[in-house]
Amino acid sequence: MSGSSLDGLDIAFVQLNEVRGGWAYEIIQAECIAYDKEMEEQLRNVGQLRTPEYLRLHTAYGRFLGEAVNRFIERHGIEHQVHLIASHGHTVMHEPHNHTTGQIGDGATIAAVTGLPVVSDLRNMDVALGGQGAPIVPIGDRLLFGQYDYWLNIGGIANITVPYNGSTLAFDICPANQVLNGLAGMAGKAMDESGEMARAGKLQVDILADLNDEPYYLQEPPKSLSNEQAKQLVFPILLESKNEINDLLRTAVQHIAEKITEAVSKYPTGKEKSTLLATGGGALNSFLIERIREGLSASNVDVIVPDEQTVLYKEAIVMALIGVLRWREETNVLSSVTGATRDSIGGALWMGHSYN
Repeated sequence: MSGSSLDGLDIAFVQLNEVRGGWAYEIIQAECIAYDKEMEEQLRNVGQLRTPEYLRLHTAYGRFLGEAVNRFIERHGIEHQVHLIASHGHTVMHEPHNHTTGQIGDGATIAAVTGLPVVSDLRNMDVALGGQGAPIVPIGDRLLFGQYDYWLNIGGIANITVPYNGSTLAFDICPANQVLNGLAGMAGKAMDESGEMARAGKLQVDILADLNDEPYYLQEPPKSLSNEQAKQLVFPILLESKNEINDLLRTAVQHIAEKITEAVSKYPTGKEKSTLLATGGGALNSFLIERIREGLSASNVDVIVPDEQTVLYKEAIVMALIGVLRWREETNVLSSVTGATRDSIGGALWMGHSYN
């Protein structure tokens, strides 16, 4: 998969085992393949393309994904071991209110290039059923990481799965890495390593208040953010201020931490002590995690950051699970999370080989 932060293509070779309804996983190999400048710019600006240009990039990116998978398989010596590819692709448009979502990276092309079965278009069925199409990771939270009470992913956009009325609810909280990386980029850095730039900055209380007042935060779940909506929530307010980058990063980190704290505190477990699993690239930002831990200490919620491989590839692991569930024709998207009219078996299946 490729996330909204555009840091690269995540590929994970995951072994999934199911015994009497209980699921377990093992990451055999995983890596993030950085985009070159040309690919990054194409994905960043895909929303501005005319239809013919968009369709050409859709298939070209599918070929890029297929060739990247082939090289990954060869590099790690796992030929004849891969049963299925689950491809999330890269989200370029997300308008669930119009029953529309789009992830670039043609699944048929991936199947043709790799000769393997491919499951793609993972969100489309849910959106067609009136759902938000996001987040879709809660099925994995429930089946693979059920020992925790809350599941937080800090990617380009921060999203969370919370307990709700005996079931689960999930939603996009706020922009996260895409704003932190964007600000760091203005200082000539790919990211704010461990949050050290933010740590050195000064909190801008007036800007923080403006960020926290955005109307999106008053909406009740289920709700989701497109990449463009996420950018519009924060960048105009931050960039109009003309403050130093470190101060803007400090303020953005505080905004993210406060919104995460609010999201968790609104859905108490009723336990004396609860646990929250934090994954995604933002979980490696130690300053951000410090601010989240401080915010949740009053609610007795312990923030758990797992091993780095799980931190970085949890979403890819869950996409693998979603693909396997689609192959088995079992529910892989939960309507309680997305607001769709029913649970669904999401994903288009493309057979990469012939039975002749």
